[in-house]
This record gives sequence, C-alpha cells and structure tokens, in this order.
Amino acid sequence: MEKQYKIAVIGLGYVGLPLARLFATQYPVVGFDINKKRIEELNTGVDSTLEVENEILKSVLLQDNPLSSDTEKGLYCSYDINNIQDANIYVITVPTPVDKNNRPDLTPLYKASETVGKVLSKGDIVIYESTVYPGATEEECIPVLEKVSGLKFNEDFFAGYSPERINPGDKEHTVEKILKVTSGSTPEIGEKVDQLYKSVIIAGTHLAPTIKVAEAAKVIENSQRDINIAFVNELAKIFNILDIDTHAVLEAAGTKWNFLPFKPGLVGGHCIGVDPYYLAQKAQENGYHPEIILAGRRLNDSMGQYVASQLVKTMIKRKVAINGARVLNLGITFKENCPDVRNTKAVDVIHGLEDYALNVTTFDPWANPEEVKHEYNLNVVNEIPDEKFDAVILTVAHQEFTNIDLKNYLKEGGVIYDVKGVLKECDSKL
Repeated sequence: MEKQYKIAVIGLGYVGLPLARLFATQYPVVGFDINKKRIEELNTGVDSTLEVENEILKSVLLQDNPLSSDTEKGLYCSYDINNIQDANIYVITVPTPVDKNNRPDLTPLYKASETVGKVLSKGDIVIYESTVYPGATEEECIPVLEKVSGLKFNEDFFAGYSPERINPGDKEHTVEKILKVTSGSTPEIGEKVDQLYKSVIIAGTHLAPTIKVAEAAKVIENSQRDINIAFVNELAKIFNILDIDTHAVLEAAGTKWNFLPFKPGLVGGHCIGVDPYYLAQKAQENGYHPEIILAGRRLNDSMGQYVASQLVKTMIKRKVAINGARVLNLGITFKENCPDVRNTKAVDVIHGLEDYALNVTTFDPWANPEEVKHEYNLNVVNEIPDEKFDAVILTVAHQEFTNIDLKNYLKEGGVIYDVKGVLKECDSKL
C-alpha cells in the first residue's frame, strides 16, 4: 500500500480511536469527533475509555495536521471539520443504537455522512465500520453523501464497508489481532479497501464479494451469540425451578468437544444487545417476521427483572424483610473490566430491585459516576461503602470483586447473589 493515502477517522470512541491509532503507525491520520471535551482529553494523551494505553497513544500523537503537510504518519485529533478536508480515505466509526422501541437509530450515521459529504472530493473512498442492517450503507448513507457533496457515487467517489470487531476491555484481542472483513462498492475498490486494512491488521483480512454481504456478516455474528445466550438463560430459568446448579450442568455438558461454552447472564452493550434488532427490522420491512431472533431478544431483555425477582425470593426464604431493605449492587458497566456503560442491563436489575422497594447502592470501580448519572439518572460510587447490607448482588464480574470478602458487608442473615457465577461463596446464583 502506497503512502499517498491520507485518512480521516470519524468518531473517536471505543472503535474509532484504536483504529485511528493503528492507522497512524503507517499513515497520516486525523481523528475527528464532535465531542470537544473528548478531543481535548485525547490531545493530552489520555483515553478515558481505556482502549488505548496512554503511552501508546502519545507515541503517535502529532501537534499539527499531517493531512496538509508531507508528514508520513501520525495522529492528529480535532473537532474542526476543516482539518479533514485533505483526506482521501474517510472511515466512519460512529455508534448505531436503537431507540426506546428497539428500532434502529441511524441519526449518528446520517450526521457523520453529512460531515464527510461537506469535504468529499473526487476519487475519495468512504468506509463505514458502524454496525447496520444489510443494505444500509448503499440505501441510507450513500444518498446523504451524494446530496451534500454533489458528487456521483461510483463515478466521483466510492465506498467500502468493514465491520468493527472491537471487544471493549479485551487487551488480548486488540484491533490489529482480529481478522477484518472488508468490502468495496466495486471490485477494484474492494481490493483497495482490503489492501489498506491488510497493511495494518496482522491477523489478516477477508474480502467479501459485496458491501451487503459484509454488513450481513456483522449482524449475524452478534445475533448468533445473542440467541445462544438466550438459550442458556432459558436453561437457567428451568434449572432454577428444578433446583439444579446451572453452572454445574454447563460444566458437565462442556466436556463434549463440540458443546458451545455459553453462560447465562445479562446481555447489554453496543453490539450483542442491539445488532439483532437491526437484522429484524430489515427482515420485517421485507415481509418476514424473524421468530427466533426476536424470541432471543425478548428473553435476554427480560433477564434484569428476572434476576431482581430471584434475589428477592432468596431474601424472603432467608426471612429478610423486603420493604426498605438495603442492597449493595456490584457493577454497572455492560461487561467486566471495562468502563463502558452503554446499554448496560445492570440498570434493569437496579430498577427491578427498586420496584420491590429495596434501597440499592451501586459500587463500580470502573464506571464514571458522571456518565452514569447523565445516561441513567442513577448514582454510583467508586469506593465500596463501609456499611452493612441486607443483600449483596454481583451483576458484573470485575476482577476487583473477586478479592472482596463480601460477608464483611452483610448483616446477619444477609444474602449474596451471584449473577455471573464467579464467586466462591454465595447463597444463590443465576
């Protein structure tokens, strides 16, 4: 891959920043984000998402825009659109959430496409990484680029799609170590996009024949995981009724070589808990009602309330007074050892417990209290309270929690409930 490529990465969150940092080891890159506070933070060499270590980030940071100079590589972060106008590769990595009715919300993609459209030039390539339903790139995003830029798709500018596979908090499977699916709007552009990623992704690439194939591959990856987790969640409900240890059952079944090692739990985050709705929406628009996908979603979305009810039942059996009882909830991020609170289902557990008139205190050493307050109007503390509670529930398996003697925080007769199945001693678990 020749060095003439100048890259702008649009969106510097959990996906965009690691990718921009990686590209910056080989190419001149501008990372663009509309969040001024985020840009100012990154320019000091600090990543609050913890996806890129500060020293690694500082090693590629530049003080000046490399796209408007002869600088061969490095990363410059900016919220000024003028700083990306000299790019010829635009990579869009903005979130793709669902609304309160679980319908795909493409607003961030539309706005990012408008931003790129304002600076798009002839010969440029726009690559989307955001998770979408099959067809969204060409049916929803490209028309925005054409309208704003006044350029013609596949004549004046081109597109690619390479779905992100970032696993927040995972320091082993970092972006360069995860095989990348690529695609392009023409066979020639597909090859160019593939070679671009291949130049930085040491795990290699897989060039899909079309953009739609690449889009579909992404949504079924996470839909498959969602359905499998829904299956073991249903098993957990059945085995709880039968008074059988679900984790012991899964351990026994896992001795067979082809048994899939999924575990029950809360399914949140920006991928597994969201992507199936994108595929379902597209299927329904085309006259097909996806039964298995939506059944899995319904079951997984119900687990927060189920967990809350199971804790309350355990407390009742232990003769703990429910009304006004105090509960210590351990964890509010969507997964362990990660500060990401997007679409976390721990919130459903908290609300479920509050519905039973329980007073919940949430301790999470990873979460940002301001972000939690803003997103969910809930309070969270980063230090464990020196108090006694009627119950302790572990909803997120942060490494710090396994080193705490939880009995020191329990009143006599109190209950420990383990959602994740990681505690050595507990009174009940999912």
